[in-house]
Amino acid sequence: MGRPLNLRQVEAFKAVIESGTASRAAELLRISQPAVSKLLVHLEGQTGLKLFERVKGRLVPSRQGMRLYEEIDRIFVGVRQVEAAVESIRREEQGRLLVGVMPALSGAFIQRATMAFLKRRPDVHVSIHARSSQFIADWLIGRQLDVGLIRSRIGNPDVHAESLMEHPLVCIMPPDHPLAEKKLIEPHDLDGQAFVSFSSESYTGLQIATMFEAYKVRAKIVLEATVAPTVCEFVAAGLGVSLVHPLFVSDMKGRVAIRRFEPALPFDFLMCRARDSRNISLVEIFVEETRAAAALMSREMIGTD
Repeated sequence: MGRPLNLRQVEAFKAVIESGTASRAAELLRISQPAVSKLLVHLEGQTGLKLFERVKGRLVPSRQGMRLYEEIDRIFVGVRQVEAAVESIRREEQGRLLVGVMPALSGAFIQRATMAFLKRRPDVHVSIHARSSQFIADWLIGRQLDVGLIRSRIGNPDVHAESLMEHPLVCIMPPDHPLAEKKLIEPHDLDGQAFVSFSSESYTGLQIATMFEAYKVRAKIVLEATVAPTVCEFVAAGLGVSLVHPLFVSDMKGRVAIRRFEPALPFDFLMCRARDSRNISLVEIFVEETRAAAALMSREMIGTD
């Protein structure tokens, strides 16, 4: 066989076999019947196979023709499977959103943002992964997540980050603690107090340690924890006082006293996304709803200070 087969010849051959006549094949392919006949002649000439018998003016597939058809049909089935897979992947990409969230935001906040998103796009499957900020950052860079809600900065130009819920830390204590009598807590008020702190390796822990050093505060660290809910629970249990972002005590009214702390220790979260997200329209909607949820919770937190 000299020249490679022409796809149009193969399509004409397949159409004749499946439709039964050259005229019906011509209708399916939207070409003339003579054009179909010419394609078949060329296919037989190039393959050296006798593909049809002419019986009473009709084309009847020969044994060689049917063997070739079986191979062609198998290949076309494979092509259709590939097309179906492409469409499935496209639908999955368009209808799926992968969100990474640090444990501190994996409760009421992400629930509010996601429920608002799903009201607008109920057809989308959302997958939420609660992981550390560094883990989420790595997944964002590797395009394994669409959106990430984290604490630490990402030094990668391909990832866009914006601040969410920037507020100074507040001082929390058991409701019957002596410091609850004050409206404003200052560093010297914490001198000698039992203090529930964050891990010294965390951003908040470093903030607090730096402040203690600057103001020569000799707080008595009675417990360290890696996440804010743990800190808050031990404060509510009466173990000591602490400094936390107001988000973490928004649902603890009555269990802890919340007071402003000065000097202000600013704290914010970051919403991050790849600059060339694979499903940008879904990401934009989720980002809008997350901003709205953050603004709402910020207004609520101002009321708790």
